[in-house]
Amino acid sequence: MKARVKWVEQVSFLGESESGHAVLMDGSPAAGGRNLGPRPMEMLLLGAGGCTSFDVISILKKSRQAVSDCYVELSAERAEEDPKVFTRIHMHFVVTGKDIKPEVVERAIKLSAEKYCSASIMLGKTAEVTHDFEVVQE
Repeated sequence: MKARVKWVEQVSFLGESESGHAVLMDGSPAAGGRNLGPRPMEMLLLGAGGCTSFDVISILKKSRQAVSDCYVELSAERAEEDPKVFTRIHMHFVVTGKDIKPEVVERAIKLSAEKYCSASIMLGKTAEVTHDFEVVQE
């Protein structure tokens, strides 16, 4: 996997993925940015959320769960001193569908957290990563 990040101006950077997609990242106004895009650390958190959501949906579909909606809300804390790594990350999943079995959702989240999600497993080397979920029956 390859990527390229190019400085645009001030503290704005354009990230380009090997698959041909681009995203603008920018610093906060306090750091000289213009707030034109997410911060790089926000991108890391979003990446972990996307990675684990991909796993959870895939596992739920393979488990024949009739999922109509799924999202994960992430909250993170960072160290106060440099490097300001994530020290805690909490992921709250909300899975909606018909006759969704909570034990299957719990298993999918656990498999993602412990085996499949490269991003959250990697972030787990510096942060305590926790999960919970709720099921909304249609």
